[in-house]
Amino acid sequence: MLQTDQVEPHSDLTDIVRHHQQHPWQKPCPAHTRKAFAQFLETYRQDPRPIVLDSFCGTGMSTAILAAQSPESWVVGVDKSAHRLARHQPTEHRNYLLLRAEAEPFWCCLAEAGITLHSHWLLYPNPWPKAAQFTKRLHGHGAFPILSQLGGVLEMRTNWHLFIQEFALAADLIGLKGSIATVSPAAPMTLFERKYHQRGQTLWRFSGEFFN
Repeated sequence: MLQTDQVEPHSDLTDIVRHHQQHPWQKPCPAHTRKAFAQFLETYRQDPRPIVLDSFCGTGMSTAILAAQSPESWVVGVDKSAHRLARHQPTEHRNYLLLRAEAEPFWCCLAEAGITLHSHWLLYPNPWPKAAQFTKRLHGHGAFPILSQLGGVLEMRTNWHLFIQEFALAADLIGLKGSIATVSPAAPMTLFERKYHQRGQTLWRFSGEFFN
């Protein structure tokens, strides 16, 4: 079970998200992420299609599943770990890319290029369960407001109810309107989802869309 010192949403959530909105994230983009983005951009410009982004894709299991579900789209899976990506089991689908890149700088590259998303998947991101780690969480990170520039529909899944409560609160602050529900996957999308489901844990999903 997750070990955390929180029993309710972080008390500084609103202040932190508002601060990030007022002071845009400006961390330099790592060279390998720039290279990965250039690889994506070359593919995209040669064959423009709607973009489905699978951030923190791990082994790319979910990326391949999304590619099968969206054959008319480019599905782009990004993960910072070369080790995890090397464990990918290739499929027959040719409409997806797996890129070694840090997700947050990759979002910045997309925003700088004026590229928007058809949909964005965030499946079981690192929860960083201690309260002091809040700014490392997906919705407490300095890059979180960039998601509003990418647009589209978004789905985030987690096995920690407090995490999804916080995400929904932070999402509303950046113009992402959605709802929380449980999910019981007949076919798990990630190895984490399979493990949590087999252990009988409740799985949560936030589904929403950006409105300007």
